[in-house]
Amino acid sequence: MNQQSKPSENNPMGVAIGVGVAVGTAIGVVMDQLALGVALGLAFGVAYGASLKRKQERSKPDD
Repeated sequence: MNQQSKPSENNPMGVAIGVGVAVGTAIGVVMDQLALGVALGLAFGVAYGASLKRKQERSKPDD
């Protein structure tokens, strides 16, 4: 059986950006500052995705 992993398991950046933009959009709508919310959500999503990727690379066993 061929076990293929999902791209999101190998690179969590896309999922983190998506979640960050979604949360940022919601906050932006509540604060009536949509552009600011999306920008902050994108920034925090990229930062979170980078930290997840770094953590994933550190815990990966060296083959």
